[in-house]
Amino acid sequence: MPGTRRALLHRIAVAQAEGRAPSLVATVVRGGEAVWTGARTSVEGQAPDGNVQYRIGSITKTFTAVLVLRLRDEGVLDLGDPLEEHLPGTGAGEATIAELLAHSGGLAAETPGPWWERTPGTLRPDLADVLGERPFVHPVGRRFHYSNPGYALLGALVEKVRGASWEEVLRREVLEPLGLRRTSVHPEAPHAEGWAVHPWADVMLPEPVEDLGRMGPAGQLWSTTDDLARFAAFLAGGDDRVLSAESLREMRTPAASMGTADVASGYAYCLGLEIRHQDGRTLVGHTGSLPGFLACLVISVVDDVAAVVLANCTSGPAPFTVAADLVRIVAEAEPRIPAPWRPLREAEPAAVLELVGQWYWGTQAFALRWSADDGVSLEPLSGIGRRSRFRSNGDGTWTGLEGYYAGELLKPVRRPDGSVSHLDLGSFVFTRQPYDERAPVPGGVEPGGWQGIR
Repeated sequence: MPGTRRALLHRIAVAQAEGRAPSLVATVVRGGEAVWTGARTSVEGQAPDGNVQYRIGSITKTFTAVLVLRLRDEGVLDLGDPLEEHLPGTGAGEATIAELLAHSGGLAAETPGPWWERTPGTLRPDLADVLGERPFVHPVGRRFHYSNPGYALLGALVEKVRGASWEEVLRREVLEPLGLRRTSVHPEAPHAEGWAVHPWADVMLPEPVEDLGRMGPAGQLWSTTDDLARFAAFLAGGDDRVLSAESLREMRTPAASMGTADVASGYAYCLGLEIRHQDGRTLVGHTGSLPGFLACLVISVVDDVAAVVLANCTSGPAPFTVAADLVRIVAEAEPRIPAPWRPLREAEPAAVLELVGQWYWGTQAFALRWSADDGVSLEPLSGIGRRSRFRSNGDGTWTGLEGYYAGELLKPVRRPDGSVSHLDLGSFVFTRQPYDERAPVPGGVEPGGWQGIR
């Protein structure tokens, strides 16, 4: 609506003016497509549009993570595999693939030697040059520590398994299927120039544009708001040509043990994606920066709103804050209209219908529901307690997808006559009545039954 559009334009105008950015372009995505694009510039009549490339820095890591998850989904590797199993001889092979994706592999944050973002990749031709003599700064798997070299290793892993360059694999398996024709390893006109703005004077200095070489999978890419809008829609909903919705939900799930400061700030890292909590919303995506450029892509899955913000300055506007505000403006001004309720299309619902309804774990009441949106879900009726959605295994059992019960097996246990005795969930017994004496409740049930104070 006009009021929403003006609020969005006002927000990026403030960001460009107060952040002293040579230019800033932003896009809002809803319903899988870009619904608003705005731009501000210091050069009159030359505002960028959704087709102008900017360097996106560490948003590149999300693209690399998608390639790795594709290998996992094909059965080529497991995320729990040590890197050494697939890419031997790096000196960092004890870290697992999942740990590298989640920045919990214990590796250093940066490469040894000169600042890799402002120097040519030819200075680091081999992985040994990327890692140095002391690749680990923390015990493997113990804590989150953001590592750019870790994603260089993941890019090398993709190259080793696929037998082709990271750039070639990315284009063939992600960029082309998703129609991201303006996302590239090197800048392609029209593209923005990167600038450093003096902190105490309104003057600028051009930043160098380097080919990052081995570090490319950590931050090399250039892209546009149009392309990143399509990528955001993919990250929210999936595309079976590239990666399923289920695998993307896994990518959006926190995977690293965070430090106290990160937890306090509402930050968590997943598999190639960041999660931040802002204004009561959960926002998933990634930020990026390289000398001369700032970038951010964030998604509120619940609100069905995503935002992309790109600027061509080394520092200035806070891209995450701006993008989060764009999501908030749309979500609050134009709340998502729920899709119409529709019944399930299951051909034979009888087996599940027998199980839905109220169950008790000890004395705590739970409801087992079956819906078109969430599938089978278990939730506490009091609102306090463990809850989870479950995926059908096709054999009358289900596997937990989230929370405490993620990965745990839910199965109905039947009596000799075929009736359901109880539900077994990771050894927990759920009964139709609190401590049902007809079910095998661990520890047994007092034969005298329920009683008052004597």
